[in-house]
Amino acid sequence: MERIFTKEAPKAIGPYSQAIKAGGFVVCSGQIAIDPKTNEFKPGTIIEETTRVIENLKAVLEQAHSGLEKTIKVTVYLSDIENFTEMNKVYENYFVNKPARSTVEVSKLPKGAKVEIDVIAET
Repeated sequence: MERIFTKEAPKAIGPYSQAIKAGGFVVCSGQIAIDPKTNEFKPGTIIEETTRVIENLKAVLEQAHSGLEKTIKVTVYLSDIENFTEMNKVYENYFVNKPARSTVEVSKLPKGAKVEIDVIAET
């Protein structure tokens, strides 16, 4: 088991790792729209937040010698399911391999985020 850390993604805001690499997989912790340069949450439209979240995940996966194209499972958490269509407009541009996915509406996300996404990918 190997802990993954990159400065190209935000530091964890709690007692967890950005990702863990084990058994041929990398399991990424959920990301919200935190700017990795400032480690500050940047609220925005669902399109802006989804873009930042996926860019953060992309950086973590690349540090683990993986990538979005090797993603096999995605979980999307939305604070408002009405943002589903707009989130998908960004999502489909990044996850062209169409991994398995679950999308759920949750009552709240850390820092008032509109979206949080976690992934599992092959290494």
